[in-house]
Amino acid sequence: QVQLVESGGGLVTAGGSLRLSCAPARFTFTRYYMAWFRQGPGKEREFAAAINWNGRTYYADSVKGRFTISREGANRIFLQMNSLKPEDTAVYYCAASRTQAMAVITEYDYWGQGTQVTVSS
Repeated sequence: QVQLVESGGGLVTAGGSLRLSCAPARFTFTRYYMAWFRQGPGKEREFAAAINWNGRTYYADSVKGRFTISREGANRIFLQMNSLKPEDTAVYYCAASRTQAMAVITEYDYWGQGTQVTVSS
């Protein structure tokens, strides 16, 4: 049962930009802690960025300074990805948590099906 829907993935060359979007399918996430995770080929799913209901953000070191997470009211969050590198290639997942989950993957209650981001060198 899909709760979140991601969009905006695609193929881009290194140094380029993409903007991912996530919207809820059946609820509004006004009071939810929202995050983006990613899973590269043959890798574990890892934390990328998160934002709380007051707009406070938190980033993994690997994306800090290049990615920006933001939210538009109660109905959409974004991930602006700049200066993309081949190692950013992954399926990107949107997730929602009722707690201040930050990077703790097990604290997230709802997940999207993911959107593919491919960065060519």
